[in-house]
Amino acid sequence: MANPTVKVGNTVLGSGRPKIAVPITGKTQEDILSQAADIKAAQPDVVEWRIDFFDGVLDADRLAETGKALHDAIGDLALLTTFRTKGEGGELVLDDAGYFQVCENVVAGDFTDALDVERYHEESAVKGIIEKAHAQKVVIIMSNHGFDKTPAEDDIVGRLTSMVEYGADVAKMAVMPNSVQDVITLLEATHRASLSLSKPIITMSMGDLGKVSRIAGEVFGSSLSFGTVGAASAPGQVALDHLKVELEDLKLS
Repeated sequence: MANPTVKVGNTVLGSGRPKIAVPITGKTQEDILSQAADIKAAQPDVVEWRIDFFDGVLDADRLAETGKALHDAIGDLALLTTFRTKGEGGELVLDDAGYFQVCENVVAGDFTDALDVERYHEESAVKGIIEKAHAQKVVIIMSNHGFDKTPAEDDIVGRLTSMVEYGADVAKMAVMPNSVQDVITLLEATHRASLSLSKPIITMSMGDLGKVSRIAGEVFGSSLSFGTVGAASAPGQVALDHLKVELEDLKLS
């Protein structure tokens, strides 16, 4: 059976070597476009704009203006836009109403190929933003992050499954290992979910212990890995130039 795939801009997730995303974490439009130029030169597959770092994130007009400038600056690279809440490792505290207003502003701004939506918000609000995004042909990458521990294998598979059931195009989980066994648990859950779900998945075990999970996606079934050009946005991210070589070395013929 062929692996499920989803197209984000010109990039296909779920086929062949895991694709590579690089985060942009600039606070001002000038910073963001400067980072974009460096990242474009390094040629990842996806640019993730972490708008929780952007000082204009709550201003819909500034968000759209900067988003369009960024989309133009990165050219053919796919753009994923992410507001990461404080509880899931982000920079800014927003209540649910504020979070979903930002997500709606991203969709209405008509600049992104994909939107990250965190799974554990109120169900109707999550499903509502998915519906609005899909109406604008915006791909939904649904996410959940645990910065303290690694859940049980069945729990990880269950969370990824619920994301697909909610309507996500891609399901993503990042967890923190406290032991080698935790890394194995994440990889086993990834393998199981990749075989059972109808959508591509993205998983990672964070920190130094989990780095192996960032390069072994093709074997275990994770469709995207996050690398760095400059500042990292999560613990354990590998420099893009290293990650490209490591993914190529571990490719399946």
